[in-house]
Amino acid sequence: MHQYLIELASLMAVFSFAIVAPGADTAMVIRQAVLHGRKAAVLTSFGIGTSLMFHVSYTILGLGLIISKSILLFNIVKWLGVAYLVFLGIQSLRAGKVSLQQDVAAVPAARQSAGRAFLLGFLANALNPKPVIFFLSIFSAVVSLSTPSAVKFGYGLVMASCLIAWFVGVSLFLTMPQMRAGFERASTWINRASGAVFIAFGLKLATEKAG
Repeated sequence: MHQYLIELASLMAVFSFAIVAPGADTAMVIRQAVLHGRKAAVLTSFGIGTSLMFHVSYTILGLGLIISKSILLFNIVKWLGVAYLVFLGIQSLRAGKVSLQQDVAAVPAARQSAGRAFLLGFLANALNPKPVIFFLSIFSAVVSLSTPSAVKFGYGLVMASCLIAWFVGVSLFLTMPQMRAGFERASTWINRASGAVFIAFGLKLATEKAG
């Protein structure tokens, strides 16, 4: 149990920076709140979180298959993951301040169906190829091969819940101009911290072995 708590804490250490760093999902949730109201933004947030479980599921199943079939394939995935995490880190370090201002701020909220709002978040995240390598990378770097699949899915549920909670918070708070302005001012330091974490986990992944 102690090992699993350490693994979960390590996963959340890198994942928390990934979700807090301003990006396309953050901008989409804010835009949903501005154009269609906070209810639509909250539903979109649940769509994004549900989609994360889709990524986590095929990551867990696929990683086990890759390792069982070939150490060579595992090493290819590993070094792709190392390169991607280091790339993310360098991008974050160079990103600087991020603007979340919306040009549609003066547009009145328009009604959007609950299903459409949820599906927008789910598809936007599910069809994004970046999480494929991201989750393969952090699971390869942090989670032991001996950890049961049920526990790994538990990690995924915790991560999805945190992602939903964050974007619901974005829906409720970052749509306020003063809150968004404060977040923008902090975005430079958030990106710098994120960059350091991504690079550190990339280097950790480089030391991992299949067996």
